[in-house]
Order: sequence, then C-alpha cells, then structure tokens
Amino acid sequence: MRPAEDRFHEECGVCAVVGHPDAANLVYLGLYALQHRGQESAGIATWDGHRVHSHRAMGYVADIFDRKTLDRLPGEVAIGHVRYSTAGDSALTNAQPLVVNTQHGPLAVAHNGNLVNALSLRHALEGEGAIFQSTSDTEVILHLAARFRADSVEEALLAALAAVKGAYSLVVLARERVLAARDPLGFRPLLLGRLGEAWVVASESCAFDLLGAELVREVAPGEVLRLDRAGVRQIRPAASPPYAHCVFEHVYFARPDSRVFGEDVGIVRQRLGERLALEQPADADVVVGVPDSGIPAALGYSRFSGLPFVLGLVRNHYVGRTFIEPKQSIRHFGVKVKLNPVRALVSGKRVVLVDDSIVRGTTSRKIVTMLKQAGAREVHLRISSPPTIGPCFYGIDTPERRELIASSATVEVIRQFVGADSLGYLSEAGMLACLETPAENFCTACFSGRYPLLETESETLAKTQR
Repeated sequence: MRPAEDRFHEECGVCAVVGHPDAANLVYLGLYALQHRGQESAGIATWDGHRVHSHRAMGYVADIFDRKTLDRLPGEVAIGHVRYSTAGDSALTNAQPLVVNTQHGPLAVAHNGNLVNALSLRHALEGEGAIFQSTSDTEVILHLAARFRADSVEEALLAALAAVKGAYSLVVLARERVLAARDPLGFRPLLLGRLGEAWVVASESCAFDLLGAELVREVAPGEVLRLDRAGVRQIRPAASPPYAHCVFEHVYFARPDSRVFGEDVGIVRQRLGERLALEQPADADVVVGVPDSGIPAALGYSRFSGLPFVLGLVRNHYVGRTFIEPKQSIRHFGVKVKLNPVRALVSGKRVVLVDDSIVRGTTSRKIVTMLKQAGAREVHLRISSPPTIGPCFYGIDTPERRELIASSATVEVIRQFVGADSLGYLSEAGMLACLETPAENFCTACFSGRYPLLETESETLAKTQR
C-alpha cells in the first residue's frame, strides 16, 4: 500500500522511435524528458530484425539505463515507458513495456491511461483460461489482441481496442513496426514527430525537443497509426468530437515547455493565473508560487494584479525516492525537506501564495505555516483550479473521494484548516475560459463530478462512492 501523499501523481509516459539505428538511445532520452510523468519504473523494448530485446526496472530512467544496458537493446525500432501506477501494484511485474509472444508474433506494449472495464474483461478472460502475469490493466489489451483470430496484428489490435473502455494512449511494438493508438475521447495526449527519416511518438512534445525532432501533429482521438520504414499510415480514423481531454494536463501534469491538446502548457498556466487574479484578488504585497508547478500561474497572477512576483520559496530538486526520513525524535521536518522559504523576500509582507491544487490540505497547511514562521504578515492562498472533489479513473493516481478535503469541506473550513488568511479557487468556467479548445472537449470530472465513462461501468461507479 502506497503511503498517503498530499499531491496528485503523474500517470505514465510513452515514447517510440521507428527507423533510426540508435532507436533505444533516442527512446532513453525521450523517457528522460518524460520522467515527470512517472518515477516508479521504466523500460525499453526493441526489435533488431530477428527478436525483441527488453529491459525494465524499478526507479528513475537515468538509474536504470547505462551504456552497457542500452548496447544490449539493438535495433531500429524501440518503444519505452515511464510509470507511476494507477492500475496495478507498484512492482516490477507491472513495469512496462509488457512483452509477450502471440500467434501474431512478439508484441510489446506501453500504455498511458486507465481502462474502466479492465476488471470485468480480466475476469472474463480468466474464465476462458487466460493466465495473467501482472495486475496491470494494460495486460488486458495484450490478452485480447493475442486471442482474436485475425489476419494481422493491426486487425487484432483494432479488435482488442474495440472491447476496452477508458483512457489509452499507447504504443505497440510488432516486429519492424510500431502501432500508436489513442482512445476516442482523447483523455491523454499523444504526439507524432519526425527526426530526419525516423518517426517518433511521445506523450509530450518536450521529448521531441530533447531529441531534436520536429513536432508533426497530435495522434488524433480515436486514431490508430502504423509507423514503419515506409512511413506513417492510418489504420483507424479519428473519432468525432466531443472529446474528453484531461484538463489537469494543463493545470499540473504536463511539463510547462510541452504542447498538448493543441496548446502550449506554460502559456495556459499563465492565463490560469491571470484569470485567478481577476476572480480572486487579494490585498497583498507580493506573489509567491509553489515550485515548480505553481510558478507559471503565479507569474500570471502577478502580471494581472500588478503585484511583484518574488521567489519566496525554493525547492530542493535533489530529493529522490531513496530519501531516508529522520527518526521520530527529529520532529517537524515535514515539507521543509523539499521547500524552504526565502525569509528576506517574505518577512513582513502580505503574501499571495499560488498553487495548482489542494488535495488533502496537509501540504498547503505546512507551506502556509512555513511562510508565517519566516515572518510573512499574511498569507492569502490562491489555487489555479477549482476545488478537487472526486478521484480520477482515466490514468491519474488520485486519492479516494473521502481523502479529498474539498469533497466534504467548504472553502471556509479548508481555509481554517490550512491556516491561510484567505483562500480562493479559480472557477471551473474561468479555468475553461483560459483554453482555446472548446470547453465541451475537456474532462473536468475531478472538479465537477461529471464522469464521461461511468454510465454503464458499475465497478467504476462503486469506486466513486469510496
């Protein structure tokens, strides 16, 4: 059981390269750029013209892959994955890419998303004799593709995807080619790029920047592409809107230097901060953003309000997953191991503290306390998204509903709990107004309680009541 933490966790990231002699090395770099989407495990699978090679392990990309490991992953076709589990346990058996041998040949798959009908499909497959090696919902896709009698891998994958419901942006390695697929509602981003004669697919455009690849376009919602040395061919057309793009990709998850859902993330976050200043002004002296995700919105808040932005909080970027907590006798270190106030910039000041969200409220409480202990006269907490009232079932690891403070507490109760002098959230309408894409094409379930894919999925509906 993962310890409770007061943040949303990134989901997963995928990357694929086709038609380059150093495919594994390029995927490694792509995963490095996507590390923010998952820090639990990582893996790469390649095709050398004869067989699939793969390596996956728990930990960070840079710790898993060294020169010798990458040299053992030859071939011009490669896919990779970084993972933070949203379906399935935190274990090596669930690390991806998952690799299997089927009647269609060897397949490897890397998946970002979450299937809302995975449990019922798994039970049905097990009833027919299927043996699962992991607890990941991704394995359901592989079993379905392996069991369908089809003339090609493409037909088998299309049949498998027709049976699943939920969020998936995935890449499948099938010998000399890669199949890239996105669910019809387009919950998670997936982009197509080009590097010379090679083709690249990744969860975010920041991976292309590191590789020196050109962003070509998004893989459209519902679209399935085949990528090989001959080029890119569409094997399933795009779905028609409305879609259900995850608005939290823009609020928090995607890197600010990425372009997802047709918009630059950093620009959107500054707009969120500007709109927040319009809706939730504060009588204050300075604006401070919570590093790193709150910084762009804080800059927008500062620009619109005219209040100066100061780096009043500094983040320690070298706190890794192996950090050893001190003994209980060393008390109150709390969030200070990651954040520290700059006393000279906040002492005696009325501070607007900007963050992207409040989950349980405990981290916000610690940061507010930290600023006041550093001499801040007042702390006015401003959140660049609406109150989070429900969990996500489409690829984000969120707490259960009862653990989300806004699901049962008013804004005033939350303000008192975190110790802020005032608290203001961005409205849902205000958030959506900051996006160029029409509002009906975004999923806002965690803010609104309106779930796009729950009407017929009783197993998922049950989860929303927890």
